[in-house]
Amino acid sequence: MVLDEGARSCLLRFRRNLEQDVKAAYLMDHMISDGVLSSEEEERISSRPSRQEQAAALLEALLRKDNDAFISFYNALVKEAYGDLASLLQGGLPGASSKSSDVQIVLSEGGVPQRPVVFVSRPEPVNRIREKLYRLQKESGWVTVFGMAGSGKSVLAAEAVRDRGLIEECFPGGVHWLSVGQLEKADLLVKIQALCFRLEQNLDSQALQRPPTSLDEAKERLRFLVLRRYPRSLLILDDIWDSTVLKSFDIHCRVLLTTRNRSLTDSVSGAKYEVGVESGLDDHKALEILALYTRKTPEGLPEEGRSIVRECKGSPLVVSLIGALLKDKPDRWGYYLRQLQQKQFKRIRRSSSYDYDALDQAMAASIEVLPDEHRELYRDLAVLERDVKIPAKVLSILWDLEPEEVEDILEEFVNKSLLFMESHKRPLLYYLHDLQLDFLVEQNRAQLENLHTKVVRQYQQHYSEAPPTSGDGECLYWIRFLTYHMAKANLSQELSCLMFSLDWVAHKARILGPAHLLNDFVEYGPILDKKNSGVRSDFQEFLSLNGHQLEQRPFPDVVQLALSQPQASEVYRQALQQAQERASRGKLYFDWLNKSSVESLSRLVIHPHQGSVYAACFSPDGSKIASCGASKTLKVFRSTSGEKLTEIQAHDDEVLCCAFSPDGRLVATCSSDRKVKVWNAQRGSLLRVFEEEHEEQVNHCQFTNMPRRLLLATCSNDNFMNVKLWNLNKPSSQNTMFGHYGPVNHCCFSPNDAYLSTSSDDGTVKLFEVSSANEWKTINVREWCADAGEEVPVRCSTWTGDGKRVVCAVRSAVLVMDVETSRMLFEIRTGRLSMVQFCHVCPTSNLLAIAFSNYAVELWDLEDNKKMADCSGHLSWVQRVQFSPDGSQLLSCADDQTVRLWETNKVHTTSAVRLKRDSDAFFSPVEDGELMVSAADNRNRVQVRAGRAASLLFQSEEMASRIRCTCLCGKPPAVAFGTEDGTVQILAIPSGKVLATLLEHTRTVLHCQFVHAGQTLITSSEDTSINVWKWRSSECLTLRGHKEQVRCFSALSPAETRLLSWSFDGTVKVWELESGEELQHIEAHQGAILSCHVSPDGRLFATASADKTAKVWHCESWQCVQKLRGHQDCVRSCRFSWDGRRLATGDDGGEIRLWSVTEGSLLKICSRDGKDGLDSLHGGWVTDLHFSPDDSLLVSTGGYVKWWDVDKGQALQTFYPTGSALKKTHVSPDFSTFVTIDNAGILYVLRRVA
Repeated sequence: MVLDEGARSCLLRFRRNLEQDVKAAYLMDHMISDGVLSSEEEERISSRPSRQEQAAALLEALLRKDNDAFISFYNALVKEAYGDLASLLQGGLPGASSKSSDVQIVLSEGGVPQRPVVFVSRPEPVNRIREKLYRLQKESGWVTVFGMAGSGKSVLAAEAVRDRGLIEECFPGGVHWLSVGQLEKADLLVKIQALCFRLEQNLDSQALQRPPTSLDEAKERLRFLVLRRYPRSLLILDDIWDSTVLKSFDIHCRVLLTTRNRSLTDSVSGAKYEVGVESGLDDHKALEILALYTRKTPEGLPEEGRSIVRECKGSPLVVSLIGALLKDKPDRWGYYLRQLQQKQFKRIRRSSSYDYDALDQAMAASIEVLPDEHRELYRDLAVLERDVKIPAKVLSILWDLEPEEVEDILEEFVNKSLLFMESHKRPLLYYLHDLQLDFLVEQNRAQLENLHTKVVRQYQQHYSEAPPTSGDGECLYWIRFLTYHMAKANLSQELSCLMFSLDWVAHKARILGPAHLLNDFVEYGPILDKKNSGVRSDFQEFLSLNGHQLEQRPFPDVVQLALSQPQASEVYRQALQQAQERASRGKLYFDWLNKSSVESLSRLVIHPHQGSVYAACFSPDGSKIASCGASKTLKVFRSTSGEKLTEIQAHDDEVLCCAFSPDGRLVATCSSDRKVKVWNAQRGSLLRVFEEEHEEQVNHCQFTNMPRRLLLATCSNDNFMNVKLWNLNKPSSQNTMFGHYGPVNHCCFSPNDAYLSTSSDDGTVKLFEVSSANEWKTINVREWCADAGEEVPVRCSTWTGDGKRVVCAVRSAVLVMDVETSRMLFEIRTGRLSMVQFCHVCPTSNLLAIAFSNYAVELWDLEDNKKMADCSGHLSWVQRVQFSPDGSQLLSCADDQTVRLWETNKVHTTSAVRLKRDSDAFFSPVEDGELMVSAADNRNRVQVRAGRAASLLFQSEEMASRIRCTCLCGKPPAVAFGTEDGTVQILAIPSGKVLATLLEHTRTVLHCQFVHAGQTLITSSEDTSINVWKWRSSECLTLRGHKEQVRCFSALSPAETRLLSWSFDGTVKVWELESGEELQHIEAHQGAILSCHVSPDGRLFATASADKTAKVWHCESWQCVQKLRGHQDCVRSCRFSWDGRRLATGDDGGEIRLWSVTEGSLLKICSRDGKDGLDSLHGGWVTDLHFSPDDSLLVSTGGYVKWWDVDKGQALQTFYPTGSALKKTHVSPDFSTFVTIDNAGILYVLRRVA
């Protein structure tokens, strides 16, 4: 049979592409396996001198063959990750092509590894795995393939899914392979990011999103992709070590995992099936491997072959090592047998978990036959991290060899089974099996420091000018692992210099994101602290507070971010130095002048664990804090300094809760491993273990409040026996409390220890009598919730100090329940969409602390049902909050690996973080003059702050009605404000004397402004009127005519004789201020007018509307001279340039457009490459715009503040506030100072760095 004309045409048409790119040796292995290429043809092709000539010879041979050879060649391209070349040939595939090629494409696209070079079938375990996989046809669940290391679990898992029927019937959504191994949380996030990227890339370009920035977000992204975009797909997790990893994949999908630990799936939900793999091959299969290596039949092997198999205990890895040696030295059967039998090589891993006595001998024998120079190079691989795949280019730098030469050496290692190659990716990646790495590390332990030093020196020599920036595999390796090699080389001075450099922080964060940086500071903290613990803390705090910004794309200016650090911080010192140097070359930077007013709201930030911190608690005297989490450890440290006092490897799985005894001598812990333990808090010694009674994870534990009758309460995910009381003097529980039929999340003793409250997923809080363990009351929380038909899990419950109320966390709300009546007293509506994770009532006041899944902590007054403060700083889910026993401090812990301490009074009373965004600013007309800012605070007082440090100049008494607007007068120094009841007051500054009280408005006053050198005050209101006040005499002129609320107004001429007003009714009106006459009525827009601005020369004014248009009007003819269309969202802001030639408009999608005023044409759309997680170009609505005096720069306000080059439409700088949703920015006349307030109530005075 000859080759089809279509196939022949494809080969000839794309011959040049194929010859340039393919490596014939990789493809011929597959074609020989398919029987379409002979060994003689392989030798003839391989004899050609260059790779390109080998490829040409292979194509020449292919043109003389049939359709089967073409199909085999196509499949080989797919398997070897030449997907782009395979797609070129797809149109030439013969019509009778095998269905198996479709399966191969599915597996290749999913990253399933190909068969090893030497492969023997093991049908019995493969069929058992397939049988379990078929059980996932109609339901999600887990199939666990478990066995000893080196038993071939990964090969069996890959082989099991090479079945067309299985894929078509059970997993039509595809098969997706993820190699996991031992890794930290940051590395797991990177793995899931890569998996999500691969899945999204296979869909379409529109599906690509920014990488998830936390494990919680990554889990949700993966859940969406697997359940919505790839339904009925199979996720294969290879080499799982830790149950905590599985929780990130517990998303109700179909999972096949390989592991050494068969019990890992105990921590996840869903159907579970297991397949055990024998640690060794049977004799026949092991002999078959040796036969394939030596090109004999099993029957034709010498007797020494059977003896070698016995000595290897059938280990596939060890048999392959020996087989690879025999392939090159087929006459050494006896020699290698004697090496194994005599065990003359030193037993290296006496405490190893790998039960293979023959491994060391096989490894040593394999290394011994290498050439001397290659043996030294192989030794260098001992510096690799476990489960890390490395490109050849890294080793090219390490060995100072050409990449092609390195590839040849590595190919030799692979052929001798001393190294593994991941060949379905480009560039090729190489890695060691755990057994091989263990062997190398132990054999070269005395030289490890020198080997790591060699890595560092080679890097420094190669990158002496600047670090790598390419973003390829080689660059990623150096940026990720350079600090690891420095630490292992004991180069502490160089490690400190590197990590204490803002340039390195910026470079690594740009390429890898902040997670690895934070992990470095935690992991190498002890080394860095020896050099300067304060500087280490500065950098760690900077990353903790700004990590979410460092995930943004385009990547933010790290120097600008660092300028927001405290004045004494080393990070700020470096940033200011760099900003000043770059500013001299024209770069824009802005210093936050008044940041000291909001510094240290979190009094202490501690990084106690390398994973999520699930719980933290104060000791009874408040001097110590205990914390626990995903790292499986318990730590106790001083609450004043964070100094570690005790560290305990507490459990075999995540530690979910910890609690001090009332005398502070004991600490109890409970875990996902279903055990409850009690520890001596000072010595860290284990006193009690309760491990028999809870059958599911134990969620919470708490001691009684008083020591006279010490009891410990625990609750779990058990179905019925889920709440227990323990007497520490007894080996078993004292009582079991029955009643809940779902997992119990939390338990809490009443203040007098008479009752225990329990909170459950069944939607109830139960109150049990402690003395009898009988149920006293049930509070049915579900019936007080909207959508009660859905699940209403109660996360926790906390008692008020008088024991009369129980406060419950449910979904995104907090319910306050009366204990006596079991009825709801009121609901605390947080206004957040995120989940309430925890809440705690202060024992000495009416304050309630609430922890949220959106990284926030809030303080509420239980008496007034009013929010008192926001505590911002966490970068991930806040898991727990607790007040100190005296109520002076609050701690919070989160998935961002931190415990934060807050001074309750400081957070509660500090005005710097609680100003309202409706503000006014007054800049003194003299150069570098004084600044004053007015705004209301959340205690409904007017504040006036002055100077660069925004020091408090004046603060009024609390007002009865909510303050909605303020404005300042320079002469006399005064502040005016309007309230929701329509009252306007004018107060002298700084005395606070009431100068006037104005009462004409009947509804909320929305805007106020002084004109005529402070002699006149103008106010507008929801009552649709505008009042013009001669405020000294209380004389009022009322302007009526608008049909809806008047949001704002502006003087129309420099002499301030006419007034322009606009309203939600879509109209603009022009008024004569002296007489109050309506001069003009303009039906300007179909929708509400959101902004209006008068040109500097007073000839034109512009309007921006919710109808998505902006218009330019003439001030004499009152005609529309330009109608500006193009915005896709409400146009919220507009501003003329100072020369009147340009108009800037901003919309609710974050887009800013620059228009020609004379022509009405679009000049620029400011850069569109900055979409954030809210799908906005500006972090939200563009609410304010200002041109610089020379019209070269534009500043815009939205979710953050941005400065733009007007001519190019490019962003020059961005300032990210702590909060978001900025309403306006006040700009000094010289464009050097900028004032704004965010939705967290923080005031920012920004000054351009000169």
